[in-house]
Amino acid sequence: MVKVGLQLYTVRDYLERDFEGTLRKVAELGYQGVEFAGFYGRTPEQVKALLDETGLVALGAHTPYERLLHALDEEIAYNKAIGNRYLAMPYLSEEDRGRWDEVIEDLKVIGQRCAEEGMVLFYHNHDFELTQKLEDKPVLDAIFFEVSEELLKVELDSCWVYFAGFDPLEYIAKYSGRMPLLHWKDLVKKADGSPETVELGQGEVNVRDIADAAIQAGAEWLVVEQDYCANDSLKSIETSMEFIRAYAQEGGKLNV
Repeated sequence: MVKVGLQLYTVRDYLERDFEGTLRKVAELGYQGVEFAGFYGRTPEQVKALLDETGLVALGAHTPYERLLHALDEEIAYNKAIGNRYLAMPYLSEEDRGRWDEVIEDLKVIGQRCAEEGMVLFYHNHDFELTQKLEDKPVLDAIFFEVSEELLKVELDSCWVYFAGFDPLEYIAKYSGRMPLLHWKDLVKKADGSPETVELGQGEVNVRDIADAAIQAGAEWLVVEQDYCANDSLKSIETSMEFIRAYAQEGGKLNV
C-alpha cells in the first residue's frame, strides 16, 4: 500500500534551527518517510541514527543539478549510508533552460551512473517544463521520451502540472508504472494569477482524485510539500495530515 512522506523543504525554517527535533516532530505527526532537500551539515551517520530512532524512511533526496554533475559519487555514497536509493533533480535554473538537449544528455549519463550503483535517478518538474516546448512537445515529455525508463523515473509534481494548465490525472496515467514518487500538494491562485501553495484540501486542486489516480498508477509514495507556508510550517503539515487521515478513513488506499 502506498505510503505518505514529507518533502522536508516544507519545514526548512525549523530544520535550520533544530534539525533533529523537526524530524522527530514529522514522525510524531504520522509521516512515514522524508524526502531530503539538504542535510544541514549532519554526517550520514548522524542522519541514519536519527532515521533509526524515529522510524522514518529516507524516501528520496532532492539533489541539485550541479551536485549531480560534479559530485555524484559523493552524493551516492552519502545517500547509500542513510539508506536512500532515490536521487531527484529538483529544479533547473533559468540560465540552463535554453540548453535542454545538453541537459537531457547529462541526465542519461547521471542516470547510467546511478543505475550502476544501485541508485535511481528522478526528474521533478515545476510548471516551466510544461509551458516550454522541445520538438513540438512539452519539455517534460521530451525529457522522458529521450531518456529511457531504466535511467530516469518520474517524480511528478501534480500541483505544478495543474498550475501549468494541464490535467494532472492525464499525466499520472501517462507515466503509470514509471512514477514511484508523486508530489501531493494544493494551491490557490492569487488575484495577480500567481500561485500560493496551501495545506491539502485548502486549495483548488482536486487532491483526492490525484491521490486515487497515483495509487492506481503504482506510486510508492505520496510526498506532501508546500513550497511556501503562510501559516506556521509545522502547523501546516499537521493540517495536511489531518486531511490525509480523513481521506484514508473515507476509503483512500493509504497506509497512515
